[in-house]
Amino acid sequence: MYRLNNLQFLLFWGLVGPIVALNIWLVTQVFRYFEGLITILVTAAILAFLLNYPVRLFQRVRLARSSAVIVVLAITVAILGVLIVTLVPIIADQTAQLFTKIPGWLEASAQNLRSLDSWAKQRNLPIDLLSFSDRINYQIESQLETVAKQALGLALITVNWVVTSLLVLVLSFYLLMYGGRLWSGLLNLLPSRYGPAFRDALELNFHNFIISQILLAVFMAVTLLLVFILLKVPFALLFAVLIGVAEVIPLVGPTLGIGLVCLLLFLQSPWLAFQVAIAATVLQQIRDNVLAPKLMGDFTGLNPIWIFIALLVGLQIGGFLGIVVAVPIAGTIKGSLDIVRRNPAPLSDRNAG
Repeated sequence: MYRLNNLQFLLFWGLVGPIVALNIWLVTQVFRYFEGLITILVTAAILAFLLNYPVRLFQRVRLARSSAVIVVLAITVAILGVLIVTLVPIIADQTAQLFTKIPGWLEASAQNLRSLDSWAKQRNLPIDLLSFSDRINYQIESQLETVAKQALGLALITVNWVVTSLLVLVLSFYLLMYGGRLWSGLLNLLPSRYGPAFRDALELNFHNFIISQILLAVFMAVTLLLVFILLKVPFALLFAVLIGVAEVIPLVGPTLGIGLVCLLLFLQSPWLAFQVAIAATVLQQIRDNVLAPKLMGDFTGLNPIWIFIALLVGLQIGGFLGIVVAVPIAGTIKGSLDIVRRNPAPLSDRNAG
């Protein structure tokens, strides 16, 4: 009997595994074919989800939903307009200056490493810093050349971004107005036993994850901007925004953002890079151990390994957007299964089946 059970188990997963892999591949191909459309739809859905909270607040003061939606969208457009007029030009200017500064930083860093390499050779230390420096410089210069070539199409990219943003705002308006009926209709397609469980798990995970990640990212960006200004870090706003955006990615995002900024600063001043690394690490610990548990809690209940796998799958399927929504989707799947297991189908339903 034990061998029979093992054989059934192996046969089950031997059949299910290829089917799951095939479905993932099909989803990847479909997403790539409709990538632009899906990106707009998902972005608009996330924006409508976030804006639905202030819409509800306006509704509580006896404002009709249509009027509340118009007011909230008008405020959102005004805030985005102020940010575009004030922050975007500064970030763009600092980005252009950074690209012009990096070659000089590379040369200064190479000279420092040559001095350190000479010091190590005089003491017969088995360290070859020059070859390491050459490899790093080559990689950075290659990336800079690629970015410079891509920058030629900046005007076209800007126009495309403006058009996409307008589409997202218009679609968000209609989702706020009629999304409730659409959402109810989609849930009604699921069996009555699974619909409420899926709805509750999806709302909980996206609410906790999206809002919490945005608040935590804003905290890191604002506090690091103040620290960078105190430390007189060059391109303070650009680096703070870069780390803030990276904070949206769970697990690996904060390390990547802080590591990239520290690497760029190390080319100019190792001591400044060390100070920034210490300050960012302290703030990151406050974020992870004080703020994050209060805002997010253990909302997914996922093992960190599964979170990492979800991020890789999201990256493969949807790029950056896939990374952003991978964890709440994985948490939704787990939460739905947990709710269904805690509330098994009634005996009458099983007999009817």
